[in-house]
Amino acid sequence: MAIKILISDPLSEAGIEILKSEEDFEVDVKPKLPPEELKKIIADYDALIVRSETKVTKDIIKHAKKLKYIGRAGVGLDNVDVNEASKSGIIVMNAPGGNAVSTAEHTFSLILALSRNIPQASASVKKGEWNRKKFMGIELYGKTLGVIGLGRIGTEVAKRAASFQMRVIAYDPFLLPEKAKSLGIESVDLDTLLKNSDYITVHTPLTDDTRHIINEGALKKVKKGVRIINCARGGIVDESALAKAIEDGVVAGAALDVYEKEPPAESKIVGIDKVITTPHLGASTEEAQVNVAIDIATSIKNALSKKGIRNAVNVPSIEPELFKLIEPYLYIAEKIGKMQAQLAEGYIDKVKIKYVGDIVQHNLSHMTRSIMKGMLEPALEEKVNYVNAIVIAQERGIKINEEKTKEIEDFANLIAVEVETDKKNKNLIVGTLFTKIDPRIVKINQFYVDVVPEGHMLVIHNMDKPGIIGELGSILGENKINIAAMSFGRVKQGGDAITLINVDSAVSEAVLKNISKANHIKEVKYVKL
Repeated sequence: MAIKILISDPLSEAGIEILKSEEDFEVDVKPKLPPEELKKIIADYDALIVRSETKVTKDIIKHAKKLKYIGRAGVGLDNVDVNEASKSGIIVMNAPGGNAVSTAEHTFSLILALSRNIPQASASVKKGEWNRKKFMGIELYGKTLGVIGLGRIGTEVAKRAASFQMRVIAYDPFLLPEKAKSLGIESVDLDTLLKNSDYITVHTPLTDDTRHIINEGALKKVKKGVRIINCARGGIVDESALAKAIEDGVVAGAALDVYEKEPPAESKIVGIDKVITTPHLGASTEEAQVNVAIDIATSIKNALSKKGIRNAVNVPSIEPELFKLIEPYLYIAEKIGKMQAQLAEGYIDKVKIKYVGDIVQHNLSHMTRSIMKGMLEPALEEKVNYVNAIVIAQERGIKINEEKTKEIEDFANLIAVEVETDKKNKNLIVGTLFTKIDPRIVKINQFYVDVVPEGHMLVIHNMDKPGIIGELGSILGENKINIAAMSFGRVKQGGDAITLINVDSAVSEAVLKNISKANHIKEVKYVKL
């Protein structure tokens, strides 16, 4: 029986030919299908390839009885319900590398246009004007480019900046300084980047951590006359704050290819003369469209031919029976990774993983991938998944060591993850399952605890003194933050202790500051899982 593939958006012929060349594949190209029509026919197909027009909704997925793979010819997956696909056992793949050069070139085009006022000067000449003084520009030579997010695209931008003899500094929580140095880039913290950059370009995913990373507070730290470029995702830059900074003369100009709302008809930023705007053209080159089509077609072909899965974004390549058995362990492993990422101080250098008990009979690589996925995903530009997490970690110089033993320690099964940073700080988090399905964090460094790793959490290091619980409760209560659960750990009475609090809502910087000032509090961190 033929393997049926549906292509429901326009796709480069180069990609289509890769699939049609397989004798066992039956390829149907039906672009611009109405949702109701797609819902009627999707049950016949083994794989679906889309770009951005087709919306692969929960309703569509429910009718996709045979569907095994969804391929997106591009990076973003806003039009695919990945969670619903995962529930249905459908693997979702994208093409994260196909448009890296295209987006990097567009970024640099905007840097140049911004430096020499090219769009404004062109419009002026077309109106019959000849005002050279009005469009006086600046050179790139010797200027400092700050790159936020040094993934594929950020690295390509940095390479082009080097050819203009610019100094490049970069902020990326998961790039070791030694790795940056090998690329001719100086690794710095975010504040240093803001204070020293003549140009700032962002190349991160849009996450809770990166949303409005360029905000009012950040813009108060920048060098006067800085120019800001965003070709990554709308929402990384707070457009209202940026508009005010330009009007106040702090920011000399900006160039935007993406917006908080697209099209950005109501955005104040669009009407400012010192802002260059383009309609989300980063990946809009003939070469990029061919590249992503080839990438996704090759990935779908290999997956359907049982030759391996590449660039999967939702589930690891595991047989269904085994996946069901180890899924709870994958969950706790990823949560430990996320906690480590948010608690680590400095660049993560080494990750030591110890598996204990009956868990070692399984293929532990799946759990290690889950740990690294959780650890890397919040901060990286490219979509981290179970397939590429280890490779990305290695590319960034992170050393991973696995150890396993059947000798039972405190619990029947344990996953212990110790992270060491470039500052030689070490942090240990140990997780297990209660009743084989109930995840728990049971130890942090020397402290034994009992906490559910989900939602919003406060991790507080304090002295074991009377009155702390009451003071913490009062601060959170005054700020209308409800406590869902609380756990404590100490080594000895009156000594160092740890307090973990699950809360029902996010905790602001102001509240964290108030807690840090409370009696006997040594440190407080907010973790979102």
